[in-house]
Amino acid sequence: MNQKPVIAYPSQFALLLGFLGVGLLLSGLLMSWLSSVILNVPFLQVPDALMKPENVQFARFANALTTFIAFFIPAWAVAKIAHKNAFQTLGFNSHINIKQVIAVGVISFGALFLSGSLSAINEIIPMPATFLAKARKLENEYQQTMITLATMKNMGDLLLGLLVIAIAPAIFEEVLFRAGLQRVLVGLTKNVAVGIIISSILFSAIHASYFGFLPRVALGVVLGLIYYLTGNLWLAILMHFLNNAVVVIQIYVYTQMGKPIKEAMDESMPIWYGVFGLMIVIPALLFLRKTLPLANESVD
Repeated sequence: MNQKPVIAYPSQFALLLGFLGVGLLLSGLLMSWLSSVILNVPFLQVPDALMKPENVQFARFANALTTFIAFFIPAWAVAKIAHKNAFQTLGFNSHINIKQVIAVGVISFGALFLSGSLSAINEIIPMPATFLAKARKLENEYQQTMITLATMKNMGDLLLGLLVIAIAPAIFEEVLFRAGLQRVLVGLTKNVAVGIIISSILFSAIHASYFGFLPRVALGVVLGLIYYLTGNLWLAILMHFLNNAVVVIQIYVYTQMGKPIKEAMDESMPIWYGVFGLMIVIPALLFLRKTLPLANESVD
């Protein structure tokens, strides 16, 4: 991945933002049009139609398709323009060993406690009442969308849910935020910390969830460190998938037990759990770094 870019990082950054804007617009229009045609509903009624249980399978695939167009294609296009080998530049490295997989699994486990702690902190941050009311409304809408997409009645639904809700977003979001945005920002600012933090904040912000903001920023930082330390996007994708899969499986189990799905989406844990999480994540990251002594030199 030590490829010299054909165009400078400021130009790559401008192209990425431009392609992302176009991708978001086109994917939104495409999803609305396809939904209107396939579900046979008026254009303005598409959002309500996608929330109906009978349309959940279509909604899942439509969501995956739009994420691919909006996230994957812009990052890939910039890498293709700026470098000779786009996939190598993005970090699709086939060299993965079992030690790295185990390390990522341990990091994912520790990150659950860190995320739960930050979720509790996020809840108690003093904010204006009007802001919190709007944030809670958006959070409820987000959770309702996730509940609709993640409704699973049998093992077949669970496997499909893991594919469309856990694997696909993990790939597409990591391509944009780590292999695209973080890579370019690190090259642009020549500062690894700045690149990781900014891309993590944007990663969290795009989910439009105030109460999940700090946990997603932390998740983004951990994912960013995995990508930077190893230069291997597959490892970041693996952790992202594990993070998503835990939620999907929890929702499935709660559904089978007849419990409210919202309980499965509650990430809050005692604040001190964050210390326990860091005690797991930090050593595991250091161990991961040792599996590839020169890994950080491979990320341009």
